[in-house]
Amino acid sequence: MKTQEFLSLLNEHPNKDLVFEYEKGKTVQPNYHITEVKNITIDSVDCGAGTDSWQETIIQLWESPSEIGKRDYISTSKALSILNKVDKLKPMQRNVEVKFEYSNANFHTAQLFVNDFEIDSEKLFFKLGVEKTDCKAKETCGVPLEIIGSKNEAASCSPASGCC
Repeated sequence: MKTQEFLSLLNEHPNKDLVFEYEKGKTVQPNYHITEVKNITIDSVDCGAGTDSWQETIIQLWESPSEIGKRDYISTSKALSILNKVDKLKPMQRNVEVKFEYSNANFHTAQLFVNDFEIDSEKLFFKLGVEKTDCKAKETCGVPLEIIGSKNEAASCSPASGCC
């Protein structure tokens, strides 16, 4: 999901509870805060010496230990107000992927993609998920398609294959 689409959904559905599911059936608790918004530029080189660059917006969600047991989620209007303040200080790129950075005692810190969302009369519900790492230089490194995702994938990128 692009940052603009996320902001538009917040704007189009004022005063709904803003809920995030970080794993199937597990939601960020109502005591969360938006603690940081990052405008990220990635400038990368893959294992086949290919270069790439792109930008992302990363919104960090943090559960406040002093508010455990809080019952009310942050509203879409409150979140939009926070993001509008951020945007005035550090303008967000609108046409870039938005991700959510989150962790808790039972879930490792991760940058989560928006896989889907649902809207009902009371809430705007975002289903987040991780994206597995991948080799962007499969052709260059000679990774056969039939073994991608198998246990042999790591072994296929040997030092003599042309990969790093």
